[in-house]
Amino acid sequence: MIRVSPRTIGYLASSLGALLFGLNGVIIKILMDGTGLTGFQVTQFRVAGAALLMGATMLVIDRTALRLPRRRIVPIVAMGIAVATLQATYAIAVFILPVGIALLLEYTATLAVALIAYFFLKEHVKTRIWVAIGLVLAGLVVVAEVWNTTLDPIGVVWALLASASLTAYFILGERQTGAMNPMAVGFWSMTVATVFWAFLSEWWEIDPAVLFANIPLTAEPGGVKGPAWLLMALNIVVGTFFAFALSLFAISRLRATRSGIVATSEILFAFLFAFLLLGEKLNAGQIVGAAVVLIGIIVAQTARDSHGVDADLALVSKDTS
Repeated sequence: MIRVSPRTIGYLASSLGALLFGLNGVIIKILMDGTGLTGFQVTQFRVAGAALLMGATMLVIDRTALRLPRRRIVPIVAMGIAVATLQATYAIAVFILPVGIALLLEYTATLAVALIAYFFLKEHVKTRIWVAIGLVLAGLVVVAEVWNTTLDPIGVVWALLASASLTAYFILGERQTGAMNPMAVGFWSMTVATVFWAFLSEWWEIDPAVLFANIPLTAEPGGVKGPAWLLMALNIVVGTFFAFALSLFAISRLRATRSGIVATSEILFAFLFAFLLLGEKLNAGQIVGAAVVLIGIIVAQTARDSHGVDADLALVSKDTS
């Protein structure tokens, strides 16, 4: 019988989560273009819907795991705010900037996570991790073709705020999922995010008729149209509930640094779905850049630290206890 290590499962979960996030970036862009909803309002729907789904899931599989120890309240609130700001800043950045540019700037978080782990958390970061980060960022620069783009400074600010939020999400997520069920962490984080945006998103200004309007599902003139509520449902269920559940599970199996690097494959999936749904294409140079990103991810996967085997055994023990 083939034994799959917890770390391998973590890489698979992180990659699948990145695929769903990549798809959702395109869904959000189409949804905002077609309905006029703001990034804050789309985020309100995302976090509220995901909180309900995660809470219902936990009530079925392990309701005792929903208990929130008093010492975890402050970290969970902080993580919830990180989740809230991450989704909103990302939505606005993607709306203003090309998807590739927004993701490139957002994923400078991979470098920030490694720097924080090394300088502030005093963790050992192997040389291959730094090489992997360099490859990933260099590849993303080529894929996004920064030199050919006149960037909107407001969009850049939102993308950098998304990067800061993503950094906090990975660092806080690593510690909370190490002490609590990842799905429970997701539920409480999404609940905090829901409360956070309830006062700021102006959801009460939304005309319900907007969600029942037929909007273009592709960039083609006269192309397929569908109800906005269907895109919103995909945004909540696929792009938030499943994507974040996989992401948090992956963080619980990997260090935040590795999980963050693998998650950068989101940009590749985003370009794929942007090509399929919006007609955006990659040129030869961008394809080379995408290959460099993949090489960086592979390098990161081989950069096991000296405690890798012990960590895997501890995870197996944790799973079977």
